[in-house]
Amino acid sequence: MELAFRVALILVGSYLVGAIPFSLLVGKLFYKVDLRLQGSGNLGATNVYRVFGWKAGLSVAILDIAKGSAAVGLAALLTPAEFVSLQQDWLLIVAAMAAVAGHSYSPYIRFKGGKGVATAAGALLFVTPMAWMFLLVTFVSVSLITRYVSLGSICAAVLYPILVTMFYRDRPAVIVAGFAIAAVVLWRHRTNIVRLYRGEESKIRFKKPSSPKEDS
Repeated sequence: MELAFRVALILVGSYLVGAIPFSLLVGKLFYKVDLRLQGSGNLGATNVYRVFGWKAGLSVAILDIAKGSAAVGLAALLTPAEFVSLQQDWLLIVAAMAAVAGHSYSPYIRFKGGKGVATAAGALLFVTPMAWMFLLVTFVSVSLITRYVSLGSICAAVLYPILVTMFYRDRPAVIVAGFAIAAVVLWRHRTNIVRLYRGEESKIRFKKPSSPKEDS
């Protein structure tokens, strides 16, 4: 019973840490604006960038990455000593998914939120650090070249299970999670995929903020 309670506490803690709506807080504290009523209405770093500029967007991206890493770091710190490596892997992975779920469905703001890409990136930095740099380079390169942040996220999601299969073949839980996480990210971006196909997706602008239809 004590073990089950501890695991539940870890997962609830990860969810609540991931649920902190930094994009909304930055908008309200520093700009007196509710981001949900601006741009795409999405509570993510891309919408922050488009509405408030690159400094705010970068700050929120770093905060969202940090909370993802913090949630999984907390889970690792509190992992029961009797857990073997496979059990710990599963606990950290579920904690990572709980953090992303918290960002996407935050109880602090009536279970609304963003798409969780930056939060997932922070969690994956802790769980699969060897794959992380490849994901970052892919995301940044595709986003800058095409000016579609959503496409950068989609390409990174597709690459992730390939990378974990290459680098973590001795950790089956991580491989299974790699495919599951990729599927979730693609599902969350399904409307972006449709707009990309139709040529209707909004491109990121480097000079002036704009109001997109929807972003990552």
